[in-house]
Amino acid sequence: MKIDKKTAISLYYNILRIRMIEENIAELYPKQEMRCPVHLCIGQEAIAAGVCANLSKKDYILSSHRSHGHYLAKGGDLKQMLAEMYGKASGCCKGKGGSMHLVDLSAGILGAVPIVAGVIPVAAGVAFGAKMKGESSIAAVFFGDAAAEEGVFFESLNFASLKKLPTLFICENNFFSVYSPLSVREPKERDNLSLVKSLGIKADKGNGNDVFEVYELTKKAVANIRKGQGPHYLEFSTYRWREHCGPNFDNDLGYRSEKDFLKWKKKCPVVLLERKLIKNGILKLSQIEDFRQNIQKEIDAAVNFAKNSPYPEIKEMLSDVYAG
Repeated sequence: MKIDKKTAISLYYNILRIRMIEENIAELYPKQEMRCPVHLCIGQEAIAAGVCANLSKKDYILSSHRSHGHYLAKGGDLKQMLAEMYGKASGCCKGKGGSMHLVDLSAGILGAVPIVAGVIPVAAGVAFGAKMKGESSIAAVFFGDAAAEEGVFFESLNFASLKKLPTLFICENNFFSVYSPLSVREPKERDNLSLVKSLGIKADKGNGNDVFEVYELTKKAVANIRKGQGPHYLEFSTYRWREHCGPNFDNDLGYRSEKDFLKWKKKCPVVLLERKLIKNGILKLSQIEDFRQNIQKEIDAAVNFAKNSPYPEIKEMLSDVYAG
């Protein structure tokens, strides 16, 4: 393995932690105490972990509606995240934003924008601001494959290329826009990498369920950006296990088959990495069990914090509101 033991274990811990947190949310959500929509990233954890492992605390990330994994991988506060989903005053947005508007400025998490592709020009603006201020920060933005079909995707990449902005564009291609597959949205000849490269931007494509591959491709991209070479585009293939919005499985709806789902489930990023690390003598089953117990304790404490936190006061409805 190219990746050192410490990094390999850290990557495993992070994807396992994201998986367990998301699975706990899926179990708690039907109790209807979280009154906001949730978009879970179960099955896609390796991208968040592999990308954010290459970013420093001074770097910025921005995300879309499926943002839990990115928030957690970048170091966002779990207690504040869950409190936000419960609509509590101790939430990262004071209980006003919910699952799709996660922010933790202390960790460089500038926020999530649920409108498809809406976050991409924001990231270009953040990178432009960082460059103007002489910062060494990178602005990394996560978005889905459908976002690459919107006009602001091309406008933002064109501007980032023109100004050589320190922007890392990460497309998580899980093949669906809600219930619509790529085949009804894009011509089969379309190639995002060719489109991006035509704008003068370096681009790479990889397996989003292999956290080592994600890590290595991101490491190369970040190094190029830090050298002042301008933006970089990464596209990773992956697959979401649960429904587009909500905690359930939705293979019965017919937009994807059970056979296809099971094929991708065999490519589970957590299981694949676990097997690899055990095979190479880097992890033992006893260590994995310790990890699981520690993570579950953290989750339980965060859930208790969220449930026991107060709701915002009525006066908070009119605070933090911009009115020119």
